[in-house]
Amino acid sequence: MLATRGITCQWGYMVAAELPEDRDGFRFRGGSNVIDLPATLQARLSATPRELLATPEDLGRWLISAGMAQTGLKPSAKDLAAARLLREAIYLLAGARRGAKAEAARETMNRIAAGAAAVPQLGNDGTVHLEGSANALLVTLARDAVRLFGSGAVKRLRKCQSPACTLYFIDTSRRGDRRWCSMSACGNKAKVDEFRRRQRAGDT
Repeated sequence: MLATRGITCQWGYMVAAELPEDRDGFRFRGGSNVIDLPATLQARLSATPRELLATPEDLGRWLISAGMAQTGLKPSAKDLAAARLLREAIYLLAGARRGAKAEAARETMNRIAAGAAAVPQLGNDGTVHLEGSANALLVTLARDAVRLFGSGAVKRLRKCQSPACTLYFIDTSRRGDRRWCSMSACGNKAKVDEFRRRQRAGDT
């Protein structure tokens, strides 16, 4: 399944390319790197969630897979801690934007966004890339998050309707009725489950 990475300049730098939804062990199904960051903690509501950002090197791989960096990143343990804090702030605000926890999440996001961001550069081939450390890239991501949650685009933010899925996505469908984080994953599973349910109902 290929996903078009088209983050508009309303809340982030422009990236436009056909990329797989799953890259280097990470899931990119949200339509925005901001929304994809929380996917680095899988099965987060289970008793044994799976941490995909277990080491600073994992963070470097995610930033490269997200198209925010190319090579040569050397994130620190401090960068990893900041990435996890930003991730959880984004996830909390995606689900609820009021109350004390939401206020704390906004403060975390704003604090990270106040740092020195990566610098967008125009390449010879006409594409835009970011230059900066892992910390600077996280600042850029936090600023993108601020713009997303502070814009009308947040009204398009949806949670996957699969009971077993905790992923969010930005619904860019024309009718605004997208239900699944991925048609090839949760959507397909839901169709199979519904088909089997109808078969069982027909047998009774």
